[in-house]
Order: sequence, then C-alpha cells, then structure tokens
Amino acid sequence: MCRNITALRGLEPAATPEEIHAAALQYVRKVGGLAGISAANRSAVEAAVADIAAATTRLLEDLPDRKVPPKSVPPLRRPEVRARIEARG
Repeated sequence: MCRNITALRGLEPAATPEEIHAAALQYVRKVGGLAGISAANRSAVEAAVADIAAATTRLLEDLPDRKVPPKSVPPLRRPEVRARIEARG
C-alpha cells in the first residue's frame, strides 16, 4: 500500500469526510502521477476524488468493525498538521 494513504477503518472517532477526501486525493495524485493539480486536469481530478471518496465511504460503512485500531494516526489528526493547515488560513 502507498505509504501516503493512511488506513481509515477502525478509527475512533470514525473517519471524517475531510479525512476520506484527503485519502482519495492522495490516491488520485499517486495513480495519476500528479505532483500538483493544474487547471488542465482539475475537473478530471475533482471528479475522480468525488467518486473514490464516495466508494471509500460506502466501503467503511459496509466493513465489519476492526478488532485492532490502525497503527498510525491519520495526518489530519496530528497537531502539527492541523496547525499548518490553520496557519494557511
């Protein structure tokens, strides 16, 4: 599995829409070989992210509860990442 995509199943509290969107964006960028999103590829990327986020939400809802929590904390739950996001404003 790509190191940049964090396991979202079994989080307490459950994964947020923001975390699911971030994971979907990481997946699309990795698969598409995109370092960034340009005006030329924005609509394709946004459509793919929306589709993958919806599929991920359904998957997380349909899977049984996880017996062991994920080994890593999702980036959006790390204080230093939240501070960086809030500083951008």
